Amino acid sequence: MTRKACASTFISYVIICLIASSARADSSSPLLAAYYDRQMAIINGTTYGWRGDNTPKTIPHKAIQVGVGDDSNYILTPNGALLRFDNDDFSKPRLLKNGVVRFSAGDSGVMAIDKTNTLWWIETGTRNGQKIANDIRTVAVGDGANYYVTTSGDLYVKGKAHRGQYGDGRLERTKTFVRTATDVSYITAHTGHAILLNSNGDVLGTGGNIYGPVGKHGLGDKAVRWSKIVGNAKAIATGSSHTVAILKDNTLVAWGSEYGTDPKPILDSVTAVAASSNTTIALKTDGSLWQWDRGEKPQRIIPK
Repeated sequence: MTRKACASTFISYVIICLIASSARADSSSPLLAAYYDRQMAIINGTTYGWRGDNTPKTIPHKAIQVGVGDDSNYILTPNGALLRFDNDDFSKPRLLKNGVVRFSAGDSGVMAIDKTNTLWWIETGTRNGQKIANDIRTVAVGDGANYYVTTSGDLYVKGKAHRGQYGDGRLERTKTFVRTATDVSYITAHTGHAILLNSNGDVLGTGGNIYGPVGKHGLGDKAVRWSKIVGNAKAIATGSSHTVAILKDNTLVAWGSEYGTDPKPILDSVTAVAASSNTTIALKTDGSLWQWDRGEKPQRIIPK
């Protein structure tokens, strides 16, 4: 294959991933990732990684998806290899699994979907993984609870339930994945809470809600059932205490800590967004990347 053909294949693959809109625990797009103080991004085919408010650094690896955990970074290469890098050392990749088309990473491990839409769980410290389910559309690794959505739109949950993470009223964890919602197109999760996007554009939340990432329902404590927060959305992401959504007109709205419980417009012309404990990063239609802390004004970081 020629160099030009390889570049064309890579770009086509990225476009396919964007259309598929597979969810990470922290991001609305395979091009962005955020988790606590770590961020990663793919801008015009170049991969970047950085911590906090530091300047993004170029990573010498081609990627079609990026992801982050508590002490690790992840890259999905154009040929389907899922790589892990520990302690910000991008010179020593560790192969986790081949044949991957999308994944979600967190502190406890990685949920990876292969070319046959089969879901694999790769616990931290292991590789290749354990087969979980078939016919999977998208997944999310939360802090203590994991989620997957089938191709038919059914949401399944397994893990901690003490904060209402399941969304069906239960407060005790289960030994197996159980269905707790239907007609779901997207799922994202973080510290003790989860946010889903229905196929009609409604955003619903459940779980720990001390600072309002789940909206008004259960504010100050927890919501134990899925409840609507906002409508007319096409993408979502959530951090430890705030949540963001991209509306169908590409307006980014936020709610939770520093924002209040009503979705507040933050930025326009947004195509992708990721949220961490305090920071949000967003990719705009002109290809620029923006970053800001909760309650502060967005600043363009790429290009400077």
